[in-house]
Amino acid sequence: MDKIQSDIRDVPLAVAARGGLAENVHRGRIAVVSADDGRVLESIGDAEALTYTRSTAKPLQAIASLLAGVDEACGWGARHLAMMAASQRGYPEQVAALEEMLASSGVPEEALAFHAAKPTASRPREGWARSGLPPRKLYYTCAGKHLGMLAWCRREGWPLEGYLEPDHPAQREILRRVREWTGAAAEDCAVGRDGCGLPTLAVPLRAIALGYARLAIPDAAPDPKAAVVAAKVADAMNRHPDLVEGPGRLASLLLADLNLVAKSGAQGAFAIGLRRQRLGIAVHVSDGTEAAWPYIVMQLLERYGGASEETMAALRSRFPATFRNDADMEAGSWEAVF
Repeated sequence: MDKIQSDIRDVPLAVAARGGLAENVHRGRIAVVSADDGRVLESIGDAEALTYTRSTAKPLQAIASLLAGVDEACGWGARHLAMMAASQRGYPEQVAALEEMLASSGVPEEALAFHAAKPTASRPREGWARSGLPPRKLYYTCAGKHLGMLAWCRREGWPLEGYLEPDHPAQREILRRVREWTGAAAEDCAVGRDGCGLPTLAVPLRAIALGYARLAIPDAAPDPKAAVVAAKVADAMNRHPDLVEGPGRLASLLLADLNLVAKSGAQGAFAIGLRRQRLGIAVHVSDGTEAAWPYIVMQLLERYGGASEETMAALRSRFPATFRNDADMEAGSWEAVF
């Protein structure tokens, strides 16, 4: 077994305190990058550390199949492109769009490689439980991304079986495109397995930030054709923010602001592109917690601008600095400390 990388230079990013005492310190790293020249404008912790893109890569992974015209071949619109970039949670609107993708692509649901699942979010899961319906693959959080890939494979005549493998023609092209979009050299990357079974690329954190800077400002990307389809994905995400993750989720709240493009990833990854500021920001919280993201992101948006007053108010309302316990008493607070 290869030696595990363990010398990453992380720094404290956020603290959860209780009774005036720091209870949890969430460490990690942040990179802020210019869309125009890829320059690292700020590095908090180690911006060169290899970081798995996880679901922050979804809009970038869609570039390859959209360049091949899969959306036009299947008659997909903005809702469906948003689902290709989504980490869906089983809301009826998300499932309806996925059902349309399934029907128009001709891809059988059983071709999806992962196991059948239940809706992730509590409200749709409760509705599902009352309905008495069985789990199904379409409820899985990455179903939209996989349907896009399978529809592309079907159009190209590639085998649907084995589409998860790094040497499958679809995955070879997707990995190449994501490396190119993020400006990461092949020798600076690693490939692991994502939770859904697909290859997941690890790149320097600054490369994720550059990828999102280019997603916000596609004209800064080196490939004009890729820029056109990336702009379509980013526009779809902004037009349908709640499809991308779900009501009240941090990324969906940010996507409601037309200056921002944002997406979360499992195990602590979060990325944002700022259009007017022509910046990309990548965050990795090393312990994998999502709870620290909002306080880190709000601090970054206050530092660099980019979010409207309405967006910041929505964030503060959804993610207050103080938290309450089950007796509805104030129990502690969150603070970004970088």
